[in-house]
Amino acid sequence: MHFYPTERVALFVDGANLYATAKALGFDIDYKRLLTMFRGKCHLVRALYYTALAENDEYSSIRPLIDWLDYNGYTMVTKPTKEFTDATGRRKIKGNMDIELTVDAMELADHLDHIVLFSGDGDFRSLVEALQQKGKRVSVISTLHTQPPMVADELRRQADQFVDLADLEQQIGRDPSSRPHQHRDAPPRSQAAGRAGNVAAAPVGPVTLRDDEEDEFADV
Repeated sequence: MHFYPTERVALFVDGANLYATAKALGFDIDYKRLLTMFRGKCHLVRALYYTALAENDEYSSIRPLIDWLDYNGYTMVTKPTKEFTDATGRRKIKGNMDIELTVDAMELADHLDHIVLFSGDGDFRSLVEALQQKGKRVSVISTLHTQPPMVADELRRQADQFVDLADLEQQIGRDPSSRPHQHRDAPPRSQAAGRAGNVAAAPVGPVTLRDDEEDEFADV
């Protein structure tokens, strides 16, 4: 993975996609270590994390992570999920953040030299091409070490640099014996409530639906 020390870099994290990729590889991401790694390689301008959140859930397993990220160097970009019923009568939830990520990447591009995309979604190939046409370098981080690969072939080919997430496990993986992120650096929930606009409610990535529900997550 090659970065120039003086180049301006931003990380764009497709939260649900990165979670699924790390889970398929059998390890958890330590987001503090991830930031530390990039800060040591380049001039890190911003790290943006995208996830859709379900407003009607009182509790979600991802809430502690969302809060921790929000207070520890990440810009959270969220939106409420949308529930619908498909033709077979099954309840499904839509929560795709592709448009938000794409718009932000294009708007920030003029202030960056290098964009790092944490996603294997082939829909981002056109975004990568558009950024390259603006003179920007684009790295894609996903994996080929799963069956099938988590990264779309067209996205990997378009990127200036492809980095396999499996190769970063020793640098950004969380120690399995350590406890999950506890948002020690964040204020208590009562104080954090005023920032609810930044963390709009429960996710489509790490969270699993309750056993008594038949919902399925679906892309928009």
